[in-house]
Amino acid sequence: MAGWKLDPGCEELASVFGSLDAVFALQGERLTRDPLSELVRVMHQGVAYYVKRYTSAGKGLRRYLGKPRVKAEWQNLKRFAKWGIPTAQVVGFGLERDNGSFERGAMITRELPATEDLWLLVRREDPRLRDRRWVDHVSRQLAQHTRTLHDHHFTHNDLKWRNLLVDADGTLYLIDCPNGAFWWGFMLRYRITKDLACLDKVAKYQLSATQRLRFYLQYRRRDRLNASDKKRIRHIVGFFEGRE
Repeated sequence: MAGWKLDPGCEELASVFGSLDAVFALQGERLTRDPLSELVRVMHQGVAYYVKRYTSAGKGLRRYLGKPRVKAEWQNLKRFAKWGIPTAQVVGFGLERDNGSFERGAMITRELPATEDLWLLVRREDPRLRDRRWVDHVSRQLAQHTRTLHDHHFTHNDLKWRNLLVDADGTLYLIDCPNGAFWWGFMLRYRITKDLACLDKVAKYQLSATQRLRFYLQYRRRDRLNASDKKRIRHIVGFFEGRE
């Protein structure tokens, strides 16, 4: 049985994205492909739409148990929007099962015009990364958005610079979160540390120690470190030791 839905206000896109069959028949520019999915860019009336199509939920019991990756993707982006975190607009989503087994699924997001991911800025040595005011502006947004996730007991689990987009005005967007999930207790603390360590994995080579510390204080919403902060920072800095 197949289910497909266009987001409210996107009904005019039904002629192009009106059903799961139609979405899988779309032709466009393939951007990525792996054993589970492919990402295709489709242009419609001058606007780019990113179509993520899944043909597998994984091996073995993953076809029957747990939440399909595509469903987690669209639900998490919708959570970001609900929590006030800028992200890509989900315009269509759905999946198909056969006797309880995942068969295929898709999610469509609207482009975020004139945005680039932070990792691309690193690779081309963008001068904005040396502009202290610009870095502070982006840092404050990132600290706020990350803290919002964690305050909801939610962690991104892939909070890398390539999943952070910024536009010409310096507005920051969080994207690509199929592995994000809710946690509690010890596992929440561990996953929070992992999120912060993922961010610092690149930051330690691109930002000063002062900028990295300022981000952490912004995230903690305080002016000075306490003993608990110092302990967590040691965990963050050492999280990926021996694995890089």
